[in-house]
Amino acid sequence: MTTGYAFRGSERLIGAVADRLAGAGLAPVADEAAADVVITFATTQRELEDLYFGDDGFVQSLAPGTLLIDLSATTPGFARELNAVATVSDLVMVEAPLVVDDLARPDSFARDNLSCFAAGEGDGLARAAGVLGALFGAVHEVGTPGAAQLARAALTLQVAAQVIAAIEADALYRAVRRSPAGSGLGDARPDALSGAGAAVIAAARAGRFEGAYTVEMLMAELSAALMAADDAELILPQAEAAMHLLELLAVIGGADKAPAALSLVYGEESACAEAGLDWTRAEQAYGHAEDEDDGWDAPEDEDEDWSSDWDDGFDYRSN
Repeated sequence: MTTGYAFRGSERLIGAVADRLAGAGLAPVADEAAADVVITFATTQRELEDLYFGDDGFVQSLAPGTLLIDLSATTPGFARELNAVATVSDLVMVEAPLVVDDLARPDSFARDNLSCFAAGEGDGLARAAGVLGALFGAVHEVGTPGAAQLARAALTLQVAAQVIAAIEADALYRAVRRSPAGSGLGDARPDALSGAGAAVIAAARAGRFEGAYTVEMLMAELSAALMAADDAELILPQAEAAMHLLELLAVIGGADKAPAALSLVYGEESACAEAGLDWTRAEQAYGHAEDEDDGWDAPEDEDEDWSSDWDDGFDYRSN
Protein backbone atom coordinates (compact mmCIF):
# COMPACT_ATOMS: atom_id res chain seq x y z
CA MET A 1 0.00 0.00 0.00
CA THR A 2 1.36 3.41 -0.99
CA THR A 3 1.54 6.11 1.68
CA GLY A 4 1.06 9.71 0.61
CA TYR A 5 3.44 12.29 2.03
CA ALA A 6 3.83 16.05 1.81
CA PHE A 7 7.16 17.79 2.34
CA ARG A 8 7.64 21.39 3.39
CA GLY A 9 11.00 23.08 3.76
CA SER A 10 14.45 22.80 2.18
CA GLU A 11 14.41 21.85 -1.48
CA ARG A 12 18.04 20.71 -1.11
CA LEU A 13 16.98 17.97 1.27
CA ILE A 14 13.90 16.68 -0.50
CA GLY A 15 15.77 16.64 -3.81
CA ALA A 16 18.33 14.31 -2.26
CA VAL A 17 15.95 11.94 -0.47
CA ALA A 18 12.84 11.77 -2.68
CA ASP A 19 13.99 8.59 -4.42
CA ARG A 20 14.58 6.89 -1.08
CA LEU A 21 11.10 7.78 0.09
CA ALA A 22 9.65 6.43 -3.15
CA GLY A 23 11.58 3.20 -2.65
CA ALA A 24 9.99 2.86 0.78
CA GLY A 25 6.49 3.08 -0.71
CA LEU A 26 5.81 6.78 -0.15
CA ALA A 27 4.36 8.97 -2.89
CA PRO A 28 4.40 12.78 -2.81
CA VAL A 29 1.09 14.65 -2.68
CA ALA A 30 0.66 18.37 -3.25
CA ASP A 31 -2.05 18.92 -0.63
CA GLU A 32 -1.16 18.31 3.01
CA ALA A 33 -4.81 17.55 3.74
CA ALA A 34 -4.51 14.45 1.55
CA ALA A 35 -1.24 13.27 3.08
CA ASP A 36 -0.80 10.44 5.55
CA VAL A 37 2.57 11.89 6.58
CA VAL A 38 3.85 15.48 6.58
CA ILE A 39 7.65 15.90 6.74
CA THR A 40 9.24 19.27 7.51
CA PHE A 41 12.80 20.59 7.50
CA ALA A 42 13.39 24.30 8.14
CA THR A 43 16.72 26.12 8.33
CA THR A 44 15.60 28.97 10.61
CA GLN A 45 13.37 29.07 13.66
CA ARG A 46 11.13 31.65 12.01
CA GLU A 47 10.63 29.41 8.98
CA LEU A 48 9.76 26.48 11.22
CA GLU A 49 7.21 28.52 13.14
CA ASP A 50 5.68 29.78 9.89
CA LEU A 51 5.42 26.27 8.48
CA TYR A 52 3.28 25.16 11.38
CA PHE A 53 1.60 28.30 12.70
CA GLY A 54 1.95 31.05 10.06
CA ASP A 55 -0.70 32.38 7.71
CA ASP A 56 -0.07 29.40 5.44
CA GLY A 57 0.49 26.96 8.29
CA PHE A 58 -0.93 23.54 7.62
CA VAL A 59 -1.76 22.14 11.06
CA GLN A 60 -5.42 23.11 10.99
CA SER A 61 -5.97 21.58 7.54
CA LEU A 62 -4.70 18.08 8.34
CA ALA A 63 -6.89 15.04 8.76
CA PRO A 64 -7.04 13.49 12.23
CA GLY A 65 -4.34 10.92 12.74
CA THR A 66 -1.87 12.47 10.27
CA LEU A 67 1.73 11.75 11.21
CA LEU A 68 4.01 14.81 11.47
CA ILE A 69 7.78 14.29 11.28
CA ASP A 70 9.99 17.32 11.82
CA LEU A 71 13.65 16.99 10.86
CA SER A 72 14.63 20.55 11.85
CA ALA A 73 16.86 21.63 14.70
CA THR A 74 14.90 23.61 17.28
CA THR A 75 14.68 23.93 21.06
CA PRO A 76 13.34 21.26 23.41
CA GLY A 77 10.67 23.74 24.49
CA PHE A 78 9.43 24.38 20.97
CA ALA A 79 9.46 20.64 20.24
CA ARG A 80 7.19 20.09 23.24
CA GLU A 81 4.96 22.92 22.03
CA LEU A 82 4.64 21.29 18.62
CA ASN A 83 3.79 17.98 20.26
CA ALA A 84 1.14 19.62 22.45
CA VAL A 85 -0.50 21.32 19.46
CA ALA A 86 -0.44 18.04 17.54
CA THR A 87 -2.06 16.18 20.42
CA VAL A 88 -4.84 18.74 20.79
CA SER A 89 -5.41 18.58 17.01
CA ASP A 90 -5.58 14.76 17.04
CA LEU A 91 -2.30 14.49 15.12
CA VAL A 92 0.81 12.44 15.85
CA MET A 93 4.11 14.31 16.23
CA VAL A 94 7.63 12.87 15.96
CA GLU A 95 10.73 15.03 16.32
CA ALA A 96 13.69 13.63 14.40
CA PRO A 97 16.36 16.33 13.99
CA LEU A 98 18.74 15.13 11.31
CA VAL A 99 22.48 14.77 11.80
CA VAL A 100 24.95 14.99 8.91
CA ASP A 101 27.81 12.74 9.97
CA ASP A 102 30.45 13.98 7.49
CA LEU A 103 29.88 17.70 6.95
CA ALA A 104 32.24 17.83 3.97
CA ARG A 105 30.81 15.12 1.74
CA PRO A 106 29.36 16.52 -1.50
CA ASP A 107 26.49 14.02 -1.15
CA SER A 108 25.84 15.13 2.42
CA PHE A 109 22.30 13.72 2.48
CA ALA A 110 23.22 10.20 1.38
CA ARG A 111 21.54 7.66 3.65
CA ASP A 112 24.83 6.33 5.04
CA ASN A 113 25.84 9.89 5.97
CA LEU A 114 22.62 10.77 7.80
CA SER A 115 21.40 9.82 11.24
CA CYS A 116 18.87 11.31 13.62
CA PHE A 117 17.71 11.49 17.17
CA ALA A 118 14.02 10.60 17.48
CA ALA A 119 11.42 11.25 20.16
CA GLY A 120 7.66 11.01 20.38
CA GLU A 121 4.71 9.72 22.34
CA GLY A 122 2.38 6.76 21.95
CA ASP A 123 2.83 4.84 18.72
CA GLY A 124 4.44 7.80 16.94
CA LEU A 125 7.93 6.33 16.65
CA ALA A 126 6.56 2.97 15.48
CA ARG A 127 4.50 4.70 12.79
CA ALA A 128 7.48 6.80 11.70
CA ALA A 129 9.91 3.87 11.55
CA GLY A 130 9.52 3.25 7.80
CA VAL A 131 10.06 6.90 6.87
CA LEU A 132 13.00 7.33 9.22
CA GLY A 133 14.57 4.10 8.00
CA ALA A 134 14.41 5.35 4.42
CA LEU A 135 15.98 8.68 5.30
CA PHE A 136 18.64 7.73 7.84
CA GLY A 137 21.33 5.12 8.18
CA ALA A 138 20.91 5.21 11.96
CA VAL A 139 17.99 6.25 14.17
CA HIS A 140 18.65 6.91 17.86
CA GLU A 141 15.44 6.83 19.90
CA VAL A 142 15.93 9.03 22.96
CA GLY A 143 12.56 9.26 24.69
CA THR A 144 9.78 11.78 25.11
CA PRO A 145 9.16 15.09 23.27
CA GLY A 146 12.05 17.51 23.62
CA ALA A 147 14.66 14.83 24.27
CA ALA A 148 15.73 14.52 20.63
CA GLN A 149 16.23 18.27 20.30
CA LEU A 150 18.28 18.37 23.50
CA ALA A 151 20.52 15.59 22.19
CA ARG A 152 20.82 17.37 18.83
CA ALA A 153 21.80 20.64 20.57
CA ALA A 154 24.47 18.94 22.68
CA LEU A 155 25.97 17.30 19.59
CA THR A 156 25.88 20.59 17.66
CA LEU A 157 27.91 22.38 20.33
CA GLN A 158 30.64 19.76 20.13
CA VAL A 159 30.73 19.51 16.35
CA ALA A 160 30.86 23.29 15.84
CA ALA A 161 33.72 23.55 18.32
CA GLN A 162 35.64 20.74 16.61
CA VAL A 163 35.22 22.24 13.14
CA ILE A 164 36.25 25.76 14.11
CA ALA A 165 39.17 24.59 16.26
CA ALA A 166 40.53 22.48 13.39
CA ILE A 167 40.18 25.34 10.89
CA GLU A 168 41.90 27.78 13.24
CA ALA A 169 44.75 25.32 13.91
CA ASP A 170 45.27 24.91 10.17
CA ALA A 171 45.09 28.70 9.69
CA LEU A 172 47.78 29.16 12.35
CA TYR A 173 50.14 26.83 10.52
CA ARG A 174 49.55 28.62 7.23
CA ALA A 175 50.04 32.06 8.77
CA VAL A 176 53.24 31.17 10.64
CA ARG A 177 54.77 29.52 7.58
CA ARG A 178 54.14 32.74 5.60
CA SER A 179 55.85 34.83 8.28
CA PRO A 180 59.57 35.25 8.99
CA ALA A 181 59.11 33.04 12.06
CA GLY A 182 58.18 30.16 9.79
CA SER A 183 61.52 29.92 8.03
CA GLY A 184 62.80 26.35 8.08
CA LEU A 185 59.65 24.87 9.60
CA GLY A 186 58.77 22.90 6.47
CA ASP A 187 55.37 22.31 4.90
CA ALA A 188 53.82 19.97 7.45
CA ARG A 189 50.34 20.72 8.72
CA PRO A 190 48.59 19.32 11.78
CA ASP A 191 46.05 16.57 11.46
CA ALA A 192 42.69 17.34 13.03
CA LEU A 193 42.03 15.25 16.12
CA SER A 194 38.27 14.88 15.56
CA GLY A 195 36.32 13.28 12.75
CA ALA A 196 34.31 16.41 12.02
CA GLY A 197 37.40 18.61 12.00
CA ALA A 198 39.40 16.22 9.83
CA ALA A 199 36.70 16.03 7.16
CA VAL A 200 36.31 19.80 6.94
CA ILE A 201 40.07 20.42 6.86
CA ALA A 202 40.52 17.87 4.06
CA ALA A 203 37.78 19.62 2.06
CA ALA A 204 39.29 23.05 2.69
CA ARG A 205 42.74 21.96 1.57
CA ALA A 206 41.23 20.48 -1.59
CA GLY A 207 39.25 23.66 -2.28
CA ARG A 208 35.89 21.87 -1.98
CA PHE A 209 33.63 24.63 -0.75
CA GLU A 210 30.33 23.41 -2.21
CA GLY A 211 28.00 20.74 -0.87
CA ALA A 212 24.40 19.88 -0.06
CA TYR A 213 24.95 20.64 3.63
CA THR A 214 25.51 24.37 4.00
CA VAL A 215 26.72 27.01 6.42
CA GLU A 216 23.11 28.14 6.71
CA MET A 217 22.13 24.70 8.00
CA LEU A 218 24.97 24.65 10.52
CA MET A 219 23.91 28.10 11.69
CA ALA A 220 20.35 26.86 12.18
CA GLU A 221 21.58 24.01 14.35
CA LEU A 222 23.86 26.24 16.41
CA SER A 223 21.13 28.87 16.75
CA ALA A 224 18.79 26.20 18.14
CA ALA A 225 21.43 25.12 20.66
CA LEU A 226 21.96 28.74 21.77
CA MET A 227 18.23 29.31 22.13
CA ALA A 228 17.94 26.12 24.20
CA ALA A 229 20.69 27.43 26.46
CA ASP A 230 18.99 30.82 26.70
CA ASP A 231 15.72 29.13 27.70
CA ALA A 232 17.66 27.48 30.53
CA GLU A 233 19.38 30.78 31.47
CA LEU A 234 22.78 29.38 30.49
CA ILE A 235 25.49 31.39 28.72
CA LEU A 236 27.69 29.54 26.21
CA PRO A 237 30.53 31.92 25.22
CA GLN A 238 32.28 29.48 22.88
CA ALA A 239 29.09 28.71 20.98
CA GLU A 240 28.24 32.41 20.75
CA ALA A 241 31.68 33.15 19.31
CA ALA A 242 31.23 30.37 16.78
CA MET A 243 27.86 31.81 15.79
CA HIS A 244 29.34 35.25 15.21
CA LEU A 245 32.01 33.75 12.99
CA LEU A 246 29.46 31.82 10.93
CA GLU A 247 27.30 34.94 10.64
CA LEU A 248 30.29 36.81 9.24
CA LEU A 249 30.81 34.11 6.62
CA ALA A 250 27.12 34.24 5.73
CA VAL A 251 27.21 38.03 5.39
CA ILE A 252 30.10 37.99 2.91
CA GLY A 253 28.28 35.45 0.77
CA GLY A 254 29.02 32.03 2.24
CA ALA A 255 25.60 30.96 3.53
CA ASP A 256 25.05 28.47 0.70
CA LYS A 257 28.60 27.10 0.81
CA ALA A 258 29.82 24.06 2.71
CA PRO A 259 31.27 24.59 6.22
CA ALA A 260 34.79 24.12 4.79
CA ALA A 261 34.42 27.64 3.35
CA LEU A 262 34.99 28.92 6.87
CA SER A 263 38.70 28.44 6.22
CA LEU A 264 38.53 31.25 3.66
CA VAL A 265 37.77 33.77 6.42
CA TYR A 266 41.32 33.19 7.69
CA GLY A 267 42.94 33.38 4.26
CA GLU A 268 43.78 35.93 1.63
CA GLU A 269 41.10 38.29 0.34
CA SER A 270 41.90 37.17 -3.20
CA ALA A 271 41.02 33.57 -2.30
CA CYS A 272 37.73 34.78 -0.85
CA ALA A 273 36.98 36.67 -4.05
CA GLU A 274 37.73 33.61 -6.17
CA ALA A 275 35.18 31.69 -4.10
CA GLY A 276 32.55 34.41 -4.58
CA LEU A 277 32.91 36.02 -1.15
CA ASP A 278 32.87 39.80 -0.78
CA TRP A 279 34.29 41.49 2.34
CA THR A 280 32.68 44.81 1.48
CA ARG A 281 29.35 43.24 2.42
CA ALA A 282 30.61 42.90 6.01
CA GLU A 283 31.59 46.58 6.03
CA GLN A 284 28.11 47.51 4.84
CA ALA A 285 26.31 45.15 7.22
CA TYR A 286 28.18 46.08 10.37
CA GLY A 287 28.86 49.75 9.61
CA HIS A 288 32.64 49.54 9.83
CA ALA A 289 33.51 50.76 6.34
CA GLU A 290 35.26 53.75 7.87
CA ASP A 291 37.55 51.54 9.97
CA GLU A 292 39.58 50.18 7.07
CA ASP A 293 42.80 50.13 9.09
CA ASP A 294 41.23 48.07 11.85
CA GLY A 295 39.47 45.49 9.66
CA TRP A 296 36.35 43.74 10.92
CA ASP A 297 35.57 44.35 14.59
CA ALA A 298 33.26 42.95 17.22
CA PRO A 299 30.36 45.17 18.36
CA GLU A 300 31.37 48.08 20.56
CA ASP A 301 28.58 47.15 22.97
CA GLU A 302 29.85 44.01 24.66
CA ASP A 303 26.29 43.10 25.63
CA GLU A 304 25.13 42.98 22.01
CA ASP A 305 24.19 39.44 20.98
CA TRP A 306 24.36 38.85 17.23
CA SER A 307 22.89 35.37 17.56
CA SER A 308 19.55 37.04 18.30
CA ASP A 309 19.71 38.66 14.87
CA TRP A 310 19.77 35.21 13.30
CA ASP A 311 16.92 33.96 15.49
CA ASP A 312 14.83 36.96 14.47
CA GLY A 313 15.41 36.50 10.79
CA PHE A 314 18.61 38.51 10.25
CA ASP A 315 18.82 38.98 6.48
CA TYR A 316 22.44 38.36 5.56
CA ARG A 317 21.52 38.21 1.85
CA SER A 318 20.29 41.78 1.48
CA ASN A 319 23.65 43.52 1.79
